[in-house]
Amino acid sequence: MQTVVIVIHLMIVAVMIGAVLLQKSEGGGLGMGGGAGFMSSRGTANLLSRTTAILAAGFFLTSLFLSWYAGYNRAPSSIIGTPASQGQPAGGSPIAPPTSGGILDSLKKADEQQQQPAPAPSGPQVPRSQ
Repeated sequence: MQTVVIVIHLMIVAVMIGAVLLQKSEGGGLGMGGGAGFMSSRGTANLLSRTTAILAAGFFLTSLFLSWYAGYNRAPSSIIGTPASQGQPAGGSPIAPPTSGGILDSLKKADEQQQQPAPAPSGPQVPRSQ
């Protein structure tokens, strides 16, 4: 189903590009040429304007359908990484948070290391910028 709509969508796009390029612009454009056509210039302009409007409506509808179809079976997900519907575990006891290895624990350890006085240098040192 989606493939069929994509093919129709691409066909509409190709024909709409051609219809827009054939329209007569104020500066001339590709639609400019001799008066030897099967329709008058006013009739051609009306036909191309209506064709462009119909193709634009078809492009809009197929775009809306494709975006709706893409999200039709998508289930909501949690940004935390666990399913949104997951509550308490089957055992009934809450899960204890990790005791080490967390980002807050590592930041606390780094802060404690920075607050401890540095050992005295054993020899000459290169000056360091702060």
